[in-house]
Amino acid sequence: MVRRRSDLPLEKDGSGRFLPWLIALMVYLACLSLAGSITLSDASERWRVGLTGTLTVQIAAPEGAAEGEDALAVSAALDVLRATPGIETARKMPRDEVVALIEPWLGRGNVARDLPVPTLIDVTLTPTAEIDTIGLAIQLERAAPGARLDDHKVWIGRLARLSATVGAIATAIVGLIAAAAAATVVFATRTGLAVHQSVIEVLHIIGARDSYIARQFQGHAMSLALRGGLLGLILAGLTLGLLGGLAGQLEGPLLPQLTLTPVLWGGLAALPLGAAIIATVTARLTVLQALRRMP
Repeated sequence: MVRRRSDLPLEKDGSGRFLPWLIALMVYLACLSLAGSITLSDASERWRVGLTGTLTVQIAAPEGAAEGEDALAVSAALDVLRATPGIETARKMPRDEVVALIEPWLGRGNVARDLPVPTLIDVTLTPTAEIDTIGLAIQLERAAPGARLDDHKVWIGRLARLSATVGAIATAIVGLIAAAAAATVVFATRTGLAVHQSVIEVLHIIGARDSYIARQFQGHAMSLALRGGLLGLILAGLTLGLLGGLAGQLEGPLLPQLTLTPVLWGGLAALPLGAAIIATVTARLTVLQALRRMP
């Protein structure tokens, strides 16, 4: 009876010498693609939750006008908004809040006191409201010339399409990387079969089954893939940590926050395991197919 031990010196030949490095590179690229997709998806969801059910009315400050001269236009716009069915609240945002929204773009403390800052009206809709935004925009323009209604629903829809497109591209990239990894394992396994063909023939003569030989190749491939996958995961974690630190130094309200959440780590940790599974299955199928062709 043949014992389950390694009769093939697979570690000593060069058939899989570069396999861990190639797997590491593939897992690294897959991690970056997955992290980018998850980060954008999370940012899209945060923006959607924060902006759903709200509108913003912007009234540009008249050129050369002193602060407070647009009070009549603001009051007229508020009257129109509060009289519109479906609008729960409408309030004029204080200048300090508006400046806080502008500062991330211009830099903290760079907004001069005499800078003509537009007046913003924050509008909250009732949960089941159906607002005719086009008609409302026309009413606001008539009541307060220069008033502009920003419907966040259009922007959120575009952002959702962008997030879905990036997710699909990331999925396709991971799929292509998986296919490339499988092709690499097939090449390395066939090379190993050619190198150890004489030993395999001897094992056949003494009664070794094809499944026994395949287990040795698949175990070797799994070990190499795990080593390479863990290396790729570590490199990806360092890269994402560096990018997260650099992004944290930037003041940008629209920049997605690159945070290594448990969900993101779980997805990244699954990639080396996935690479090991692909390598194991591919090596086994490749060996069994090759052995069936041997006389």
